Amino acid sequence: MVSTDMPSKIVLERPALQGLFDALRSQEYQLFGPTVRTDAVVYDQISSVEDLPIGRSDRQDNGAYRLTASDRPSLFDYTVGSTTWKKFLFSPAAPLYAASRDGQKFEISGAVEKPLKRAFIGVRACELQALAIQDRVFTEGPFVDTAYARRRQDLFIVAVNCTRAGGTCFCASMKTGPKASSGFDLALTEVIDGNRHYFVTEVGSEAGEKMISRVPHQDAGKAESQAADRLLERSAAQMGRTLNTDHLKELLDRNFDHPQWGKVADRCLTCANCTLVCPTCFCANIEDATDLTGRDATRTRYWDSCFTIGFSYIHGGSIRNSVLSRYRQWMMHKLNYWVDQFGTFGCVGCGRCITWCPVGIDLTEEARLIREHEKK
Repeated sequence: MVSTDMPSKIVLERPALQGLFDALRSQEYQLFGPTVRTDAVVYDQISSVEDLPIGRSDRQDNGAYRLTASDRPSLFDYTVGSTTWKKFLFSPAAPLYAASRDGQKFEISGAVEKPLKRAFIGVRACELQALAIQDRVFTEGPFVDTAYARRRQDLFIVAVNCTRAGGTCFCASMKTGPKASSGFDLALTEVIDGNRHYFVTEVGSEAGEKMISRVPHQDAGKAESQAADRLLERSAAQMGRTLNTDHLKELLDRNFDHPQWGKVADRCLTCANCTLVCPTCFCANIEDATDLTGRDATRTRYWDSCFTIGFSYIHGGSIRNSVLSRYRQWMMHKLNYWVDQFGTFGCVGCGRCITWCPVGIDLTEEARLIREHEKK
């Protein structure tokens, strides 16, 4: 719970952001945030403000991503990175256990992970919603993923509100952004006004309040708060995509055999890019391996995708052996089945699946075509 003594909004000047980084590191947090690798913004381990994509922006469209120079010295002028935060919590490859044979005896050892305090810097509002969805998958219900829960427990989140929407963003349609409303310790809105560069900051937790007390700050004035609000309003109006979610689940239920599924299947490469860059997908496969001597064996969980023909394989063959059935399964899961399972859509409107699809398939367009065809 946040103390009532803390003002609703405070201001960090640009130099104070490094102070926040230093304060987190002094509390033994390892910092992870946006940085530039091979001409793209990725999420990786960082140590200082200088590691951020300073003065860099991005352009995203169907099957297209370009990192460009910004006309301002902004730190967070990109929209979302090419990677997602889930890789730090739900690992792409996770050892489950190892077994060793000694004569007629077996010794089985579980995977032991050293506790690590992580701080995520620059989490967008849509990505906060994605983390909340993954939390439901891995930590709620009778079966808890202990490794995920352990990593999530000590996580410190510094969210960054979006002051510019990307070409494939539609978080406003999904009601997941561009402003973070919950799930963060601190939330920053970057403002550059003339020669002044500052962050209007909202405290979202007791941990955030304790951390910000270590950093020089001041109460936000009316003009500063209004400047931040104007940027967020502009961002909400700039969405590169829209998705009409009114009765969308029912629409897709009625159109399970719609001819549009076949048309999109003719284009889909089943490359699985959309699922790998998606911040909410959680498909996985378990693989067992043994060495040539037969003495040592391991079991490992790997990311998988419903787009691979082997994912639905059971004795006798794959349940979804056509491209049509696999694309439909993915889109129906995001916009239909997920509502039954978790009470929300499985899509948060980040637009990554559109940007990183090699043939530029756009699920917002596919849903629109089905809706418009039904009206005829």
